[in-house]
Amino acid sequence: LTAAFTILVLVALNLFSAKLFGELEFWLSIIKVTTIVALIIVGIVMIVLGMKTSYGQASVTNLWSRSGFFPNGIQGFLMAFQMAIFSFIGIELIGITAGETKNPHKTIPQAINNVPARILIFYIGSLAVIMSVVPWDKLNPADSPYVKLFGLIGIPFAAGIINFVVLTAAASSCNSGIFANSRTMYGLAGRKQGPPFLHKTNKHGVPHYAILVTCGLLSISVVLNAIFKDATKVFVQITIFSTVLNILIWTLIMIAYLNYVKRNPKLHKDSKFKMPGGKYMAFAILAFFAFIFIILLINSSTRIGVLFIPVWAIILWIMYQNYKKESDKAKVKME
Repeated sequence: LTAAFTILVLVALNLFSAKLFGELEFWLSIIKVTTIVALIIVGIVMIVLGMKTSYGQASVTNLWSRSGFFPNGIQGFLMAFQMAIFSFIGIELIGITAGETKNPHKTIPQAINNVPARILIFYIGSLAVIMSVVPWDKLNPADSPYVKLFGLIGIPFAAGIINFVVLTAAASSCNSGIFANSRTMYGLAGRKQGPPFLHKTNKHGVPHYAILVTCGLLSISVVLNAIFKDATKVFVQITIFSTVLNILIWTLIMIAYLNYVKRNPKLHKDSKFKMPGGKYMAFAILAFFAFIFIILLINSSTRIGVLFIPVWAIILWIMYQNYKKESDKAKVKME
């Protein structure tokens, strides 16, 4: 019920305007960013002061003093790629927002250039601080390391704070997904690659039908949550399929980029915001994606997602052929 209510609230807010989406995303993001920054600051103070806890002395040496960085081999590190990549699903949203941004030539490059810094601070930074205070071999996988750190400084309601932050982070992710999915369907319909009704907008200029369809698709998660008792297994399977399908999407983006460079060399040369490394970086990225697919295929728990790729690719191919056929007919009529 809470999941269904959250989806309905987010969809209702998205139906008003893109500006409201931005405002909502801003406040949801502020909550998690503030919490992580507070955690990093608290952790750094503990490290600098060399505070002693029930887990030993807080020190950066805890990062490598306990059997190094890969004490149990490199397999765990490689298997973590699946969940790490899942965490970045939706990063292409930066490009999708270009159509509804006042000054995309300025704001889009700023947003993209800020991504590496945010990864270093909020992902790597927070993990480094946590494991400097609480050694990795003292962390219980069943407990939240964030709760653990806040608990060490005497905050009795640490678990409540973190649970609230996790819920707002999930709502933020859902909110971004609604925006991205609806705008993608809107764009496809505008190019005759989707049902025409998805290209219609309401008086606020928002593709309301695309948002409502997105709501219906999101509701599948509510049904799964109600049917299956073990929500963790459902979450893991969804993350696997999401990861694999998004790698496929990113692969297509890279292929599209390479075709763009080949067909429009002058436009690419005159571009004010080029991808570092150009086509060579694109090939390197494609090689990395192939590497990830191999890792996911080797692991029995993630293999099903990779094996589903041909089915999804065939569906996309059939849809593309249908679109191409309709497009060719339209060209003949115009001639």
